[in-house]
Parts: sequence; C-alpha cells; structure tokens
Amino acid sequence: MGLQERIAHVQERIAAVCERSSRSVDEVQVVAVTKYVSLEKTARVLDAGLVHLGENRWQNAREKWEALHDRGVWHFIGHLQTNKVKDVIGKFQYIHSLDRLSLAKELEKKAAELDIRVNVFVQINISGEESKYGLAPEDAPALLQAVQQMPHLNVVGLMTMAPEVDDPEQTRPVFRGLRELRDRLNELKLTEQPMQHLSMGMSGDFEIAVEEGATFVRLGSILVGKEED
Repeated sequence: MGLQERIAHVQERIAAVCERSSRSVDEVQVVAVTKYVSLEKTARVLDAGLVHLGENRWQNAREKWEALHDRGVWHFIGHLQTNKVKDVIGKFQYIHSLDRLSLAKELEKKAAELDIRVNVFVQINISGEESKYGLAPEDAPALLQAVQQMPHLNVVGLMTMAPEVDDPEQTRPVFRGLRELRDRLNELKLTEQPMQHLSMGMSGDFEIAVEEGATFVRLGSILVGKEED
C-alpha cells in the first residue's frame, strides 16, 4: 500500500474501534512516527494531511525539524537524557517521556530560560518490564507533586509502552492500567488541571489502546511505512 492508502486504512480501523467503544474519532490523535524515514518522506507525511509527528532522537530529527518545524506538531517520544534537554526544549510541543525528577528539574530550568511552558506526559512502566523506561505506578504521585511546583511544565497526561506480544489482546491490562492510574491520580488533584491524555498504543496494538482510552497513538510502520514505500 502507498502512504495515502495506509493512512486511510488506519483511519478506518480507528473509526471502527471508536464506534464500538462509543468514542468520537476526534478524541484520538495519530502521531506519525517518522524516526526511521528521511526529510523527504516526512514532508510527504505532512502533505498527506497528518499533523502530529513523533521523533525519538534529536540527531535524527534535526534536519527534518529545521526544514519542516512550522508545518507540524512535534512530539518527542523517546527516552530523554538530561543533557539533551537543551536540544529539544522549545522545539517539541509535547514531550512524552518525563520519568524522573532530575529530568523534570532540567526541563523546568531550560523552559524558564526560554519563558515557555512545555506539555509533558509522565511515562509509567505499567508492565514492570526491566527493559522499559518509566516510573513505577506507585512513584507517580511524588513526581506529580514535585512537578506541580514547576510553573513551566504542564502535565497533560500519562504515557506507557506495552510489551511486544503476538496477541494484541494481551496488552489490554497494560492500557487499562494506565487509564485507571490516570483516573486515580486525577482524584488526588495533584496537577493544576485534570490529566486528560493517554499516550499509548503502537502499530501492533493501537486498536486495543483506543478501546481502553488512548488519546494519542504512536504509529510508525503501519502508517508511515519504510523509506522506500
């Protein structure tokens, strides 16, 4: 399939999930993960009508951002080292991988220097896999309480990554767990405004994620394809 066909196919699948889940398709934003494709292919993604772009390393995103930054909404979706904050701050409207206090402090420091407010997702390791980044669920309240004192950070929601499994249905407890954690944290009123968003679901499991409440799904291979596509 070509790019337009893949986009239409994904949109049809999301629409079907939303219909059976009594959700509006407007509640689900697709982040096109362009980390493995070129500037030219990324431009084609924008030309095709997609708005949200996901990158996980500044060195791979730089050429694309410098050429196209005014055309899309940029999401930093990878693990963010504290010493790399200076490279991404002010360029990405959303950072999906806030997972420790030291990173929050550096984001706050650099955002204050630029006099901007940054939208962040707190990354949670719901599955408990040692290979995954993210806070343990029980550590989330303490981080949120600390971030509440950082006026240049705006916590919009939670993010997680599910295990890679053959049967997507096996990811459901992870996605449901993130939604339930968000709801519990909102009841504690640890953020300035209730957290609305859930960044969860990738090419192999996004339908389950949408059923469980995802508001941003991060789609690479199923949507963008490979460079030669």
